[in-house]
Amino acid sequence: MIIGADMSKKRIAVIGAGIADVKAAKTLSKKLKNDAEILLIDKHSYHTMMTQLHEVAAGRVPFTNAQYDLQKLFAHQKNVQLLTDEVIGLDKAAKQITTKYNGVITYDYVIIAIGGEPNDFGVSGVKAHGFTLWSMEDALKIRRHLEKTVEQAALEHDDDKRKALLNFVVAGSGFTGIEMIGELIDWRRIAAREYKLDESEFTLSVVEMMPTILNTLDRQDADKVVKYLTKHHVNLLLNHAITEVAADHVKIKDGENVPTHTLIWTTGVQGNTQATSYGLEKTERGERLTANAYMEAVGFEALGIYVAGDVSGYTEKETGRPTPQIVEAAEQTAHIASLNIIADIKGTEKHTYVGSYKGTMVSVGAKWGVAELFGKVHLSGFFAMAVKHLIFIMYTLQIGSLWYMFTYLKNEIFHTEHERNLFRGHTSRLGNVLWSVPLRIFYGLVWLVEATPKWVGDGKLWDPTTWFGKGSWFTNDIHLPFKWLKETADAAAGASTGAADATASASTAAETTKSTAEFGLSYSFGHEPMAVLEKVPHWLKPLFKFMIPNEDVALFMQKFMSVVEVALALALIVGAFTWLASAATAALTVMFVLSGMFYWVNIWFLFVALALMNGSGRAFGLDKWLQPWLQKHFFKWWYGKSKSIYK
Repeated sequence: MIIGADMSKKRIAVIGAGIADVKAAKTLSKKLKNDAEILLIDKHSYHTMMTQLHEVAAGRVPFTNAQYDLQKLFAHQKNVQLLTDEVIGLDKAAKQITTKYNGVITYDYVIIAIGGEPNDFGVSGVKAHGFTLWSMEDALKIRRHLEKTVEQAALEHDDDKRKALLNFVVAGSGFTGIEMIGELIDWRRIAAREYKLDESEFTLSVVEMMPTILNTLDRQDADKVVKYLTKHHVNLLLNHAITEVAADHVKIKDGENVPTHTLIWTTGVQGNTQATSYGLEKTERGERLTANAYMEAVGFEALGIYVAGDVSGYTEKETGRPTPQIVEAAEQTAHIASLNIIADIKGTEKHTYVGSYKGTMVSVGAKWGVAELFGKVHLSGFFAMAVKHLIFIMYTLQIGSLWYMFTYLKNEIFHTEHERNLFRGHTSRLGNVLWSVPLRIFYGLVWLVEATPKWVGDGKLWDPTTWFGKGSWFTNDIHLPFKWLKETADAAAGASTGAADATASASTAAETTKSTAEFGLSYSFGHEPMAVLEKVPHWLKPLFKFMIPNEDVALFMQKFMSVVEVALALALIVGAFTWLASAATAALTVMFVLSGMFYWVNIWFLFVALALMNGSGRAFGLDKWLQPWLQKHFFKWWYGKSKSIYK
């Protein structure tokens, strides 16, 4: 039984924590907020982004980039409980799950989405001497092995032995294999430099039993990948079938042995063999669980058992083949399974599965890739990689996690080392913010000096009792240069014709002044500075009129903005909330420009504000203590206190 379960609600167990499981649990939680309790069971306390494991394996990103804490993902789904355990049995008639550590759990519905696992096709030695890439443990194991092997090679004086150590082989040329070899291309250069080896001593090879690579990809795109790999000195051993894997070599059918201490096996995937213990009908090949169009387990349709993700063996009518083991299919099968559980509970019509796949994407290292979108748009290089990053960002937003969106951006764009990102390292220069401290303080003082006359007016600076009088922005005089405010004030005062003539004369004088203004980005002696805009743009007037419709609002805004400017200035000087303060000054600068109250010579305000959004408040500023304190307490409030996965 679920701990603390409400017996009046339906109990839905979701076995696994992959893409399909997260999708199913999120959907069920949202649609059955008060009607069900969902239990998510997995042997890990995290969700692994399988499509990023090659980046972890090659050391480009930390493991946290591909490991999403389930407690954070489901912090706001109060009807979702998490159980870190392994399912070892399924009693379909009694509707009970047997777990390794927590005993028997009853359910009303269950979704089995335990994913897939590597398929070694019975090749001898793969399990003992090869490396697979299908879990976080696999990725970290490869990462440690690469470091250890290169370190060993750096100490090896025998040329043949060193060559074998520096020969890295990937078996299989599907998406995983090509993405892994792409990461090794970037890694090779770094490893050679760090261990004082010649990069030409490193050998990268892809072994494929077929005559072509990426055989599920459009041939046009696959050929581009072939050219890229060839250009970067990757050996493509096509029509080569591996028959045996040893500790220091691999055997090739009808060919010579390949000396290597590193074979990464990515030749295929099958359903998770753990499903064998569930007693459900399996497909003829691939250890997948047979499902019908409703994602119900075939043979047990009336017992509330659904399958989804890579382990689902539903055969699509359009292709006559099982659903592809890709992210889109995992999400869509999980969505259909969830909707049909909801339909069963609410007594509505069920949904049948119709696969809709928007495209494919293969990254070959950090900077290059190919993509096919909607069956007709083909991208390569920068644009393909930009699509990849956009897809990942959309995924993090889809599962409702800003935390992991920012984590992804940080690790992929802003904090990457050795230029291993889409922008060739230009976005990840981790400069010392110490050198921006003088600029931060100076910029704060500039805003303080700018705001001071608005407070002091015609009073004396060192005598606060004379402040807020004539000439300041805290009187009832309008200082904002909006024409409609002047017209309103004149009408309310019953202005005479003489006053109108005076206004006209003032306007003429202003025009004369404007006519002598000259463009410049710094003050030049004897020249009048030019305003960026002489008046509010026509298209923006309705917005300004809406925000400041009359004199009363204008007077309030004058006082409010004067206070805000001083507050921002002080925040910058002491380094408190520097990012927000800098962003706010940038926004204020833009607003002053659009209102016709800003000169070209001061346009540097905007660029300094952007530059100071680099965290400069953490060096000799209060943000050194404020930011960690706020982050700690905000995340504790937002995600709750982290709980033990065992208790």
